[in-house]
Amino acid sequence: MTYVVTDNCIKCKYMDCIEVCPVDCFYEGENMLVIHPDECIDCGVCEPECPADAIKPDTEPGLDKWLQINTEYADKWPNITAKKDPPADAKSFDGEAGKFEKYFSAEPGQGD
Repeated sequence: MTYVVTDNCIKCKYMDCIEVCPVDCFYEGENMLVIHPDECIDCGVCEPECPADAIKPDTEPGLDKWLQINTEYADKWPNITAKKDPPADAKSFDGEAGKFEKYFSAEPGQGD
């Protein structure tokens, strides 16, 4: 089992999860984060820290797509180990349906 970041992180990117991760397995895209599944130790401390409820265990049904996305982009995006400020408009996107199709960016973030 591993944890994955799902679509509600897109355009929210709160980063509270980064501060509690003991193995620094988060990677930063332009408008979301992903977890590297081979680095995640399944501790689960990040899941309750996410204000957008975007982190889920990959054992939940229907998350195969998100496991693939996390795996692919963790190898392309820079590692991030320190919390930054979320986007100013993050709250307006929290809970919006269809965020992946509308807003996902494959561009990397800045990382550390």
